[in-house]
Amino acid sequence: MKIESVDFFYLAMPEVTTEADGSQDALVVRVSAGGHIGWGECEAAPLPSIAAFVCPMSHGACRPVADSVLGETLDGPDDIHRMTATVAYNSMDLLQAAHTWSGIEMAMWDLLGHVRSAPTWKLLGYDAAHPKIPYASVLFGTSPQGTLERAREMRKRGFRAAKFGWAPFGASLESDIAHLDAAREGLGPDGILLIDAGQIFGEDVEAAVLRLDAMERNRVTFFEEPFHGSAYGAYGALAARVKTVKTAGGEAAHNRHMAEHLIAFGKVGYVQIDCGRIGGLWPAKQVADYAVKRGVTYINHTFTSNLALSASMQPFAGLKDHTICEYPTTLKQLAVDLTRNHIVPDKNGEIHVPDAPGLGIEVNPDALKQYAQDVEIKVNGKVLFRSAKGP
Repeated sequence: MKIESVDFFYLAMPEVTTEADGSQDALVVRVSAGGHIGWGECEAAPLPSIAAFVCPMSHGACRPVADSVLGETLDGPDDIHRMTATVAYNSMDLLQAAHTWSGIEMAMWDLLGHVRSAPTWKLLGYDAAHPKIPYASVLFGTSPQGTLERAREMRKRGFRAAKFGWAPFGASLESDIAHLDAAREGLGPDGILLIDAGQIFGEDVEAAVLRLDAMERNRVTFFEEPFHGSAYGAYGALAARVKTVKTAGGEAAHNRHMAEHLIAFGKVGYVQIDCGRIGGLWPAKQVADYAVKRGVTYINHTFTSNLALSASMQPFAGLKDHTICEYPTTLKQLAVDLTRNHIVPDKNGEIHVPDAPGLGIEVNPDALKQYAQDVEIKVNGKVLFRSAKGP
């Protein structure tokens, strides 16, 4: 098959705020080849990601992603691997290329799965898919009382695990301790409590260390992204100071080498990968394999639609002992409406990657129309991009 077209759909809520919630907009990708289509989603700012696909060539190592994709052969996984290498080489000076390619690569795996009538996790090399324990991924409340109520709500909804993240964490030690205590109280003594600091401490190891006693006392399982995503030295220094709490990171990785460095030099106990950033499903699977060898737990990063959730589960679907899975629970309506079907917990409170061709998620064409943003990119009067129409 030849890749005939790659279409982008830029979707957004009527109002986008500064809230650290990536479900307020979306960049959905449709790849067409041989009469088949596949869907993917980039976890990235839509406009620069579209531009990275169509921009004029700057020089030989700064070409638009389209040059390495359109017209290429797509008959199997090896073709995806080949295009991954080509994009990395031809667009090495176009830093947004990794985010743009992530959604395209994801859609290619979905397309191949439909062609072969096989779920993507099988194409990635797994014989079976194992259930995961979803952790409710939510933001901290604006006050400790708000965090307490949010934790109680998640427990009432049946979640055994929950992760609280971002502001106001890091505002003050006293406030952070109060939020940690509130989260534990609301989740109950047996709940799995996870904390995401949202890189708030930069490279300040001592500031992060000050929170460890309260985390140990509240039996926090992991302390995610206390530092800048590439501050491997800071991660390593903190890892040497923890007791039972483990460090976590990796969502900022936009290639597998960054994630592997975080494991090797940052000494994280959990590596968390976003398939919409790292370059798609195959590099995520490579990181999962590397994590297994190093005794590190692999988890997904997902805070957007169920299309992204299914994609994020594929690279570690076959890892029986890597059980917890990020599960977005407070999605904006756009992300809910984007897909016709959804991954929901079963009666045991576990979730399952779809056992269906490709990613097993059906995109809702009505959502592509309802939330569509009208975009046109011109250079010297020539139209390089015009918003795709719905299916």
